[in-house]
Amino acid sequence: MTIEVNSSLEARALKHAALADAGRLRIVDLLALGDLSSGELQHELGMASNLLAHHLRVLDEAGVIGRHRSEGDRRRSYVTLRPGALDGLVSGSGVAARRVVFVCTANSARSQLAAALWNTVSSIPSVSAGTHPAERIADGAFDVARANDLELADIAPRRLDGVSDGDFLITVCDSAREELGNAASAHWSVPDPVRVDDQAAFELAFADLRRRVRELAPRLSAV
Repeated sequence: MTIEVNSSLEARALKHAALADAGRLRIVDLLALGDLSSGELQHELGMASNLLAHHLRVLDEAGVIGRHRSEGDRRRSYVTLRPGALDGLVSGSGVAARRVVFVCTANSARSQLAAALWNTVSSIPSVSAGTHPAERIADGAFDVARANDLELADIAPRRLDGVSDGDFLITVCDSAREELGNAASAHWSVPDPVRVDDQAAFELAFADLRRRVRELAPRLSAV
């Protein structure tokens, strides 16, 4: 028991030490909203690339962030907060939004599930859309929704028709993020379960979306 307690304290101390810098705190504030590439972080922070690399290395070694390659553009990698990285820590200030818009390429799984999950935890309205909508929602999306007692409306995928003032647009697909660029308010780099098309892939995507929705909802307030 003493060994476990000491290990937990050391892990917490390492995270606090990693966050004891204004630049790294700002990185965490940005990543609390969604995933960003190193180039996007550098643009947002106005920070030299070598200094950013140093900060990211410190956060990585402390178990705060992770990185993975984009499914859309393999030359790009996204930096993301690791699940539970900020448990017990407060990150950043809130953001006001009139509506939350979840976007993926086909609007056939991830964006539909994200919008449905959002509606279970927030009073801020949410919708979903696609940059290149499919003909219908994937069967796997319905299956994983039913398995997790989530009501998923059987509606045809629709095309994103623009962003209105007050919309908080979240891309949940690397390809959509790279297509929309700065139109997105935040990005969640969630692997596409339709590509794999098995129950495990849909369960992983669902769990990732549910975690992200629950973490973001307290940080958004209605306009």
